[in-house]
Amino acid sequence: MNALTSEERVTLKTAAFGAVFLVSNADPGFFAMFKESFAASGALAGATGLVKEVLTTGTLPQLPRRSPGDVEAIVLPALERSVAILREKAPDEVDNYRTTVIAAVEQTAEATHGVNERERQVIHKVRGALGLPLTHE
Repeated sequence: MNALTSEERVTLKTAAFGAVFLVSNADPGFFAMFKESFAASGALAGATGLVKEVLTTGTLPQLPRRSPGDVEAIVLPALERSVAILREKAPDEVDNYRTTVIAAVEQTAEATHGVNERERQVIHKVRGALGLPLTHE
């Protein structure tokens, strides 16, 4: 396994936290945000190995404060790039990363009132960016 550069670590972290942000933003609301953040943090902290170390150390990534479309335009390519980085440098961590991100976004969506259609659409995009099979619900 090759060591990740600081830039690669930022990419992995931005992608994971950004995916959670996109799902949370699909069902806005002040109290919902707290429940969703708590649910996501548990999933991200539950990662193992290199993925846990990358996601739970250092500063939080800075996402643009613009429209959700602008954030999506950063996050989805970052998810794709994260998988490519791990395939190259830590192939045994790819499934760990994918599983962790999907668990975080699903737990975020389920944290308040179940999963709505907008959240389902965002999760679908996240799965696609991670190179996972798309679910048909």
